[in-house]
Amino acid sequence: MISSSQDQSEEVEAPSFLPTSLSEMRERGWDAADVIFVSGDAYVDHPSFAAAILGRWLEAHGFRVAILTQPDWRSADAWRELGAPRLFYAVSAGNMDSMINHYTANKKRRNADAYSPGGEIGLRPDRAAAVYAQRCREAFKGVPVITGGVESSLRRVAHYDYWSDKVWPSNLVTSKADLLAYGMGEKTILAVAQRLAAGESVRDLRDLPGVAYLLGASEDLADTPVSTPGREDVHLPDFDEVVASPRAFAVATRLVHRETNPLNAGRVIQAHGRRLLVINPPSEALSESEMDRLHELPYARNPHPSYADAIPAWETIQDSVQIMRGCFGGCSFCSITLHQGRRIQSRSHDSVIREIKTLSRRPGFKGYVSDAGGPTANMYRMRCTQPKVEAVCRRLSCVHPKVCKLLDTDHSDLRRLMKESRSLPGVKKVHVASGIRMDLAADEPEYLSELAEHHVGGHLKVAPEHVSPKVLRMMKKPDPEQFDRFAEGFREASEAAGKEQYLVPYFIASHPGSGTDEMIELALYLKQNGYRPRQVQDFIPAPMDVATCMYHTGLDPETLEPVHSARSQNDRNTQRALLQYWKPENHALVKRALEKAGRTDLIGTAPECLIPVRAPRGQTLPPGKGKKGEGGYRGPARRRGRS
Repeated sequence: MISSSQDQSEEVEAPSFLPTSLSEMRERGWDAADVIFVSGDAYVDHPSFAAAILGRWLEAHGFRVAILTQPDWRSADAWRELGAPRLFYAVSAGNMDSMINHYTANKKRRNADAYSPGGEIGLRPDRAAAVYAQRCREAFKGVPVITGGVESSLRRVAHYDYWSDKVWPSNLVTSKADLLAYGMGEKTILAVAQRLAAGESVRDLRDLPGVAYLLGASEDLADTPVSTPGREDVHLPDFDEVVASPRAFAVATRLVHRETNPLNAGRVIQAHGRRLLVINPPSEALSESEMDRLHELPYARNPHPSYADAIPAWETIQDSVQIMRGCFGGCSFCSITLHQGRRIQSRSHDSVIREIKTLSRRPGFKGYVSDAGGPTANMYRMRCTQPKVEAVCRRLSCVHPKVCKLLDTDHSDLRRLMKESRSLPGVKKVHVASGIRMDLAADEPEYLSELAEHHVGGHLKVAPEHVSPKVLRMMKKPDPEQFDRFAEGFREASEAAGKEQYLVPYFIASHPGSGTDEMIELALYLKQNGYRPRQVQDFIPAPMDVATCMYHTGLDPETLEPVHSARSQNDRNTQRALLQYWKPENHALVKRALEKAGRTDLIGTAPECLIPVRAPRGQTLPPGKGKKGEGGYRGPARRRGRS
């Protein structure tokens, strides 16, 4: 440990916030920070925000940490003002990829940024990680620069960028960072800090799991350290190949996704011109005790007091509690598995209960925990029952095409936690607002009963995403019968609890594999079940996702078979319109789509028709649906005696 850092064995009362300015550092008697986080988000000292959780983690191990939050990137002045860190810069675009943060699925500039004070847009640059890293170099040459976070993690290899419609090189090329830390990063960043503090160079850190780096043009791969000896390297088609050949890009995607299990992944190698990109295997998942310690660090649980305006993202999660991370669903369009891993990392009951007790004592707490969950709330403590099999498994999903027979899907631990949490003094209700894996929950009637009676406030958000078996296969989502089964179980559980409650299902338009016929199929399903979604999601091709590969290449990376994607704006608009076929403003698009598909039988006044011959006038809300119903879905029509 460096001499300027406090010994981790000392009992020192934690300050309210990590310093964000030179004056705040000097108030602590610091002449410099050991590590400076550069973040595209406002600084909220809460474990849902990456700079806070990683910063507190380093602080707990004796390091001096400062945060340079949303600096003006047009010059290096803000970097120079804070001074150089003794060890390294930790650079992140923030909790989101900056391009997704800035632009809609239609590539239009968003009008708000939930991670900025007052929702102000434009406080971070496009492709922020690379821009911030370059400013670090400009301000203080020779200081190691480590990039991380979602943006760097999902751009660690050559990837398709939807907003420029081209294949980009690894973020290491554009940022010129020394190392890229991918995944959640706690183990990696601590190892980086400890080893640099012990006098090692940044090049010595190339043996760490969970990092990627670029070899110099004259460096030999055979001379580089290996984090997991005995495993074979996996060589991807090089950058020029994946730019020129959709097939090569698809092959590279398949290979990358096979090397995501920390227990068996090899190094991934990809040439970028004369330089080699080396991606070490992922870091191992955190243990339960590590998760407990991480989430019980002394967070202020508030935005930094320098902000005059509220930060929308914090207002959403301020009364929430994370009980787990990771997801083994492996949905094609989702980045969670690539970033957080497939292995579920859960906190202990005692740790969760202690946090809820702390939350209940906060000024302004009204008794409602807004969410107790994670990426998929009902995966809490689920795991493979055969460690030897898990050590060699390369499945992209533990639940698709069917639930693995070795997966422990018991919800009893979760039900005990739910019961204990809602029984605490000062707690009126603990909501479960995170995603629910419906195919797992449908087989657990006791869990559904607990959920419906105690943890839903009238509406439960779920994500069937589509009803076409063809599209669902592309998505790696359960078949539509699973959604119907869950919906029926939830309806029965709600009625047994004496409550009128609704599901709020989310559907995606324009996902690869979805054409006009599939969207008509979905529209008919919605009509038959009396559901009219007010919000729909357009597919956004995020970097590195399997579905993004399908969109860009027109190929399924697993089979290399052709996949149709809606690429033109007109096609995307049409699919979105079919999801909301009843709206007068969508009438022309829907009518044209039905005529083109040869489905004029769905135009007219018959009960089975989607639209009338002429556009309707007047209100667009579902008839008979007021504020109470919100257009919610109670269950499949055929199970309620309707055709």
